[in-house]
Amino acid sequence: MVEVMDILRVANKGGIEPSMDLLYQKQQNIPGSIHYNIRRYYAQHPWVADDTGMMVYHYNSRKPEENYLELRYCTTGNRYCAEKSCAQCTELPTNNCSGKHQTVDVFTFHFTSTFLHQFVHNVKLSNRKDEVLAFKHPHAFTKVFPLCNRKRNALDALLNHSYSGALENIFVNAKVHELLLYSLDCLIDEKEEGFACKFLADESGRERIYQAREILLQHIGDPITIKELSRKVAMNECYLKKGFKEVFGTTIFDFYQQQRMEHAKYLLYEKGLSVTDVSALLGYSSISHFSAAFKKHTGLKPCDLLR
Repeated sequence: MVEVMDILRVANKGGIEPSMDLLYQKQQNIPGSIHYNIRRYYAQHPWVADDTGMMVYHYNSRKPEENYLELRYCTTGNRYCAEKSCAQCTELPTNNCSGKHQTVDVFTFHFTSTFLHQFVHNVKLSNRKDEVLAFKHPHAFTKVFPLCNRKRNALDALLNHSYSGALENIFVNAKVHELLLYSLDCLIDEKEEGFACKFLADESGRERIYQAREILLQHIGDPITIKELSRKVAMNECYLKKGFKEVFGTTIFDFYQQQRMEHAKYLLYEKGLSVTDVSALLGYSSISHFSAAFKKHTGLKPCDLLR
């Protein structure tokens, strides 16, 4: 609860501690994966606050196993109504509805050094962002930053989507990786989108890149080639690969493998499926190929997550 109060105090501009009721909570604590906690509160009294982000870089050279990166966010001004039957209403009086309430939404995402290692193990460290991901930056720090539209949209999506079960897990993992990418930009400066690839300056070009990512997520258990993907989004293969790397900070293959393995953790740990079943669901031709890919990505054997 300490990290929640930290971001609330930073965001609060009114100087008065708010009285809040918890409306909604979702969390994940799968070993070797991202740990997150999402809370939505109802503020009983008006609360003046800014949308705020915080990055906590915990570094101890003598205890590297305890190193972690944590992202915390606080957003306000959202609307919540518990009466689902009138969700499409225009706020006219109804028998069961007490009206919509303004909320304060608090998000915490915890990344261990072991989890982040996958992004930098074959990368030449050339800037501060790389050093932080590799835990080569020698000093712990906490950085507070405002929220640009990209971060705010990703946070809103985590609370306002129609997915459930396994599809919800895939969707949430993708959004959390977006937040990590966008938040690392604050280590240089806080800015909106700017692209080196000229074709990304056109909204339709960016839309095709986002569409490609959605198609990849839909094919978690049914691998698709880059040639097939380029045809589906009507974009040259070379442009697709370059654009994807610039927008999401990773290659198409690495993104796809990352999402598959994160989903595998969920199926093994949360759903209790067997290694054989998970291997088949993710489209692997053999259990040995799946186990090798899982070990390479996570540092764990699939059986380590079975309960």
